[in-house]
Amino acid sequence: MSMDLLIEKIKAKGNPSVAGLDPKLDYVPQYIVKESFKNYGKTLKGAAEAILSYNKGLIDALCDIVPAVKPQSAYYEMYGYYGIETLYKTIQYAKSKEMYVILDGKRNDIGATSEAYSTAYLGRTAVYENDIFSPAFEADSLTVNGYLGSDGILPFLQNCKEYQKSIFVLVKTSNPSSGELQDMRLENGQTVFEKMALLVDEWGKQSVGKSGYTDVGAVVGATYPEEAKKLRELIPHTYFLVPGYGAQGGKAKDVANSFNKDGLGAIVNSSRGIMCAYKKGNYKEEDYAAAARDEAIRMRDEIVSFIK
Repeated sequence: MSMDLLIEKIKAKGNPSVAGLDPKLDYVPQYIVKESFKNYGKTLKGAAEAILSYNKGLIDALCDIVPAVKPQSAYYEMYGYYGIETLYKTIQYAKSKEMYVILDGKRNDIGATSEAYSTAYLGRTAVYENDIFSPAFEADSLTVNGYLGSDGILPFLQNCKEYQKSIFVLVKTSNPSSGELQDMRLENGQTVFEKMALLVDEWGKQSVGKSGYTDVGAVVGATYPEEAKKLRELIPHTYFLVPGYGAQGGKAKDVANSFNKDGLGAIVNSSRGIMCAYKKGNYKEEDYAAAARDEAIRMRDEIVSFIK
């Protein structure tokens, strides 16, 4: 089971956090950007190569203390073909360092198109007769939008089962306007996000691992701690991916509601807080990776102090 693998890595490092790799060129130290532009020109390729170098430095600094990384696909797609290549290389590099990779793509569509998305990110592609290939993206997990209903989720469940992968389904997202839809109440009094949580629980019942958690996780924002508390009680066997910590305003005491009494049940994401840590304090640009490591350790210790 894929979620069991994630939990093993969390336990081994004593760290329930994931480093988001959501790079903008503005985040990359200028000495890296200048070197890349010197080699490849002030082009999309130059920008993508600078980001790849930046990512590798972060991964090298974090791989022994952080169990997972979460690259956000959009931040690579905006650099076109070269950005997609950098996303592929980033995933491969993180996996070479034995990190768990959650690809934040929030993909879904109607059944047939959903199957294509699932194949691209989690499955295998048939090219000719029995010639089967792994697509470019070989992440361990993928974020998925479940608000299209079950027919859009079933292809992901099949690939999770067949290739030992996991998904995290959007339930209660961290953005300020999430309540416009997700907080609406149905005729039975449930909120829309509670209904989605129950669907996630149902979708995961066929993939309960030795840890007691399923391979169908839920995205639950740190910016809504009371809602997270309700969801933790409602779906105790579902692992939470918790965005919104740090730059979006979520605090360690807020994310504590996403954990179970066993100290498991959630992995907390920080992107800008870790990636741009060198811009705070007395760090030089060349120390960006060390600064990221310092922030990751601080984050780990803060969260662990609350969930204990």
